[in-house]
Parts: sequence; C-alpha cells; structure tokens
Amino acid sequence: MHCKPTDVPSAEELDIPALRAKYYAERDKRLNSKLGSQYIHDGPGQLHDLYNTDPHMPVQPRDPISEELDVAVLGGGFGGVMASYYLAQQGVTNIRNIDHAGDFGGVWYWNRYPGIQCDNESYCYLPLLEETGFMPSRRFAPGPEIMGYIRLIAEKNGFADKALFHTLITSLKWDEDIQRWRIGTDRGDDIRARHVVMACGVLNMPKLPGINGIAKFKGKMFHTSRWEYDYTGGSCDNPVLDKLADKKVAIVGTGATAIQAVPFLAKYAKHLYVVQRTPSCVDTRPNPLTDPEWIKSLEPGWQQERIANFQRHAMEMPKPGEPDLVCDFWTELNRNLWAQLAEEGYPQLSPEEFMAKREVVDYQIMERFRRRTDELIDDPELAEKLKPYYRFLCKRPLSSDTFYPAFNQSNVTLIDTSETQGLQEITEKGFLQDGVEYEVDAIIFASGFEVSSELERRWGFDAIDGRDGASLYDHWRQGAKTLNGVTTHGFPNMYFIGYIQGGLNGSVTEQFGRQGEHAAWIIAETMRRGKAVAETTKEGEEGYCNHFAEIEIDVSAFNAECTPSYFTNEGQKNAPWSLFRAYGHGWDAWRGRIEGWRNAGTFEGMELR
Repeated sequence: MHCKPTDVPSAEELDIPALRAKYYAERDKRLNSKLGSQYIHDGPGQLHDLYNTDPHMPVQPRDPISEELDVAVLGGGFGGVMASYYLAQQGVTNIRNIDHAGDFGGVWYWNRYPGIQCDNESYCYLPLLEETGFMPSRRFAPGPEIMGYIRLIAEKNGFADKALFHTLITSLKWDEDIQRWRIGTDRGDDIRARHVVMACGVLNMPKLPGINGIAKFKGKMFHTSRWEYDYTGGSCDNPVLDKLADKKVAIVGTGATAIQAVPFLAKYAKHLYVVQRTPSCVDTRPNPLTDPEWIKSLEPGWQQERIANFQRHAMEMPKPGEPDLVCDFWTELNRNLWAQLAEEGYPQLSPEEFMAKREVVDYQIMERFRRRTDELIDDPELAEKLKPYYRFLCKRPLSSDTFYPAFNQSNVTLIDTSETQGLQEITEKGFLQDGVEYEVDAIIFASGFEVSSELERRWGFDAIDGRDGASLYDHWRQGAKTLNGVTTHGFPNMYFIGYIQGGLNGSVTEQFGRQGEHAAWIIAETMRRGKAVAETTKEGEEGYCNHFAEIEIDVSAFNAECTPSYFTNEGQKNAPWSLFRAYGHGWDAWRGRIEGWRNAGTFEGMELR
C-alpha cells in the first residue's frame, strides 16, 4: 500500500509568528531553575528505596558468589541481551548478565502498568526477528509479549541460565594487579570480570516529582514502573482494575506511560484526576494483528531493510521516491516535506531554505495534533488545555485511540498545573492546587525516569573507579568522552551501551545492538590475540571527541524553543546528556566507521596489552 502524505492544515491557514510566540510563552512558564533536580528517586515513607522495590517477584535469599568471568554484562534488558547475543556469536560464553530485576526484560520487566504496549512499530523495535523466527502479534506489541521475547533471545542463544537477577551493583573498581574489574553487589558478591559491558539502560531509574508535602500523604502511593496490582486489582495481562471501584485516584503525568494507563484507570476508578504539566501530542493508533499473508511475502533481509528505511524517513532523509514502509507519525514530517519537494521538482535549496520549509511542515503537523483534540473532546475549554504548543519532537510523540475520549467521562478531571510548574502541595488526604484540596485514596506517579541527568542519578553506583582510581563520574562530568561511542580512556575493558556519543537510530534496539556488536568484537578479538587488556588511548579518545564535535549538528536553537522535558534534562541549555547528540554524518556513516575500524584490525586509538 502506498503511504501518502497526511492531511494537514495548509500553511496559509496558520499564523506562524503568532504560534512561535505561543510556543515560547508556553515554554517559559514551565521553565524551572531546578532543572532535573526538581525530581527525586528516593522517596519518603512508603516510597522509600523505590528503585530496589520489586512488586512483581519476591527476592529470594542466596549465598554470596565469588567467581571470575570473562565478561560481566550489567543489564538484562535489550541492551544487555543484545551484547550477550553478539558475545555468543563471537564464541565468548563465560559471561553473566547481572540485573537488579527478577528476570530478563529491563524496562519491560519493571513496567507492567495497565495497557502497556510498544509505541514504536514492533517489526522494527524487536530485534533479531529473522534470526529467532519470532513475529510480534501486533504492530504495537503488548508489554508482556516483549518481555517474553527478550527472555526468548537469551534462551535461544545459551546465556539465559547464567544470569544473576535481583542483584544490585554497588561498585565497580579496576584492579590493576589482576587486570580485572571487581564488582561489588548488595548480595556481598566478589565478582572479578575481565571485561564489563555497561548496558544499564535508559529508562531504569524511576524519578518522583519533589512535590512539597509528599511525605504527608496517608493514602496509597506508587510509581507506574512498580505497579501494585494487589491494590488496584487485575494484572498486566488482564488489567481489570476492579479494586478501584470505590476509590478516588490521581495520576501525576501525561507522558508515554499515562497515555496508556489513563483509559484503564478512567474505566475502573470511582474518580480519576489526571495531573498535567505539559500536554503530549497524541495521534491515532491503528494496531492490527500481524497479517499472516504479509509474513509470507517477506524476503530474507526484510527486517534490516525496514529498520534502515525507518531511520531515513524518521530521523534523516529518505531517498527521492523511496517508499515509506513504516508510515506512522514518526515518519510524517519527512513524508509530507518530501512530497512537497517532489511537487516542486526537487528544487536546489540552501540549508537555510530547506530548514525553513521543514519548519513550516512542523507547524502544520502540530496543528493537526491540536485539532484532533477538538474532534475527540466534547468540552472546548478542556480540549484547549490538552493541546500541545511546541515543535514536533520537543517531546516524545505518542498514539492512542482511547486517551482523549477518557476525558469525556464524568468521573475524569484534568488538573492543569502549567501555571504552577506542577502540583503545589500534597496533603494528608490528597493534594492542593489553586487553593482547592482534592481528596484521593491513591496517587500514582507516571513521572518517568532519570534519562538525561548526571550519571550518578541515572546509574546509582557508589563508585566506578578505573585505572589509578579515576572516577568515571568525574571523567564524564561534562558529557561522554569516548572512542567511537563505546570505550573511554582510563577505563580498560569497559564498554558502554546507550546514548553515548555515537550514531543515533530511530529504533533504540538497533542502536544498542550495534554498540553491543562492536563491544563483543573487541572483547573476542582481544582474547583471540592472547591479550588481557584493551584500553582506549588518550590520543584515541581526544581524536574521536574532536571529530565528533566538528561534525555535530547544532540543535541548540531548536532545543531553546522546546518546552522542558527529559530530552534535555528539563530545559538545560546544552545539556551534556541531551538525547539528540548524534554522530553528525548520520547513522550509516557511524556504522560504516566502526565496521571499517574492525575490518582494519589495527585497534587504532586503542592499546592491547
């Protein structure tokens, strides 16, 4: 089926200068000088030690372990599992995935809130579909299916039974005498690993808004990533939240999690208060079952072709005339822009002219999102409060057919906190906003994770000490410094997976997988050459950092227009860990660089000893 441009308002209908001013005004009233520190991840009282609580599986006691490994992979989500997959492909088998969760899954282990689904197309997001013979049940697969698939990858590749779960890493220290990493855990383990892969994840450390009075509340509180079905009723597989029938509930947040959970809370709670700081842009969500006939039509290599096509259409530039295989809201901007350029005969444009055209298309698409609220919400005043006034990709775009209609129910109330930068106060019985106290039985925090804050907040290890006691936290204080986005100087045999100074792919599992593939090759080749240590040299790190800076695309002007979000550590200018810092020549160029580096076999910029 041919993917057509979407029907958007014409440019002539829009007063772009006025909209731009509106965007700035909406941004300004949400800017908070505390930036990311307005959030906490170690809450008071019943939320104390939120990170370590596991409502899904009881922690079983065990004796401490003392052992030597070739590789410790820190993480059991997609990043960790992909690293272990590529290690297995390289013949490296003396490995362990170590995770504080009770099983494989990472973000999909912890997040079991009602309605959870993938919000990227599953055929791109779930990696290794051809290799495993698995096919998602739907275009947007449900969370339990994805968690099961992550375990399936581990089982099919022989490392599932080696994992160490419910084990929290507390420290990592390089021991030069034995040329290994000493890994400390909350179980008293002494694990000595030759190599360590840091697959700690992006959405792993929950955060809470530091609302005044949060410790006073006498009712039930929990974070969506630690959903308590014992309290709500139901289960992730069967989210019938029947225990909420006599309860008033508040959910704090209207991002990716709340979009999926709100319709279920609205269906079952006596009354639901949805607390919003900034609206999300929410598109339609066609989610058909996977067509068996389509599966039969696929040729070998189809998934990598689809991922590459999605990358060009969503994140970079499609080739003239190239079909949009995914055809969703992620690819809409490029699809509409290139259709316009095709009608104009692909005119020669300066970079400034091209970006000006792109900006107009951006405004058209966001106006389409806003008009959708008018179509689906009965109350015009309420619809206005739910409209997103910012550029596309300032916040994560979302999709749902049930979120907006939930607000038409008489038992659902929107609490807009845009003028007060969040809830003003939590009380013993509920919360205060604009001088009114709302009594509730439960407060559920859909407030996200530490994503672009400093490493200490995101990883939570007491120490990561490399050669000569150097602290990684200090070494990366102003952002990552790497060779090819995977290794760093002063931290031998350590490899990083994440948004770390490398290529940026629209499918996060593809990005993390290629980092894991690169790390696995370095580890295996070091072992094949009979060497104990592989370390990036100072010159290698500086050379790549200089190259990365020279070609990096400056997105500071775009970010300056954006409402605060986790993308930029809540509005920090030039945030060191901003999610959109990418290899300037594009994904294919970065991937070609690391593949060429491996093929050369000279370990340029690294030292083997």
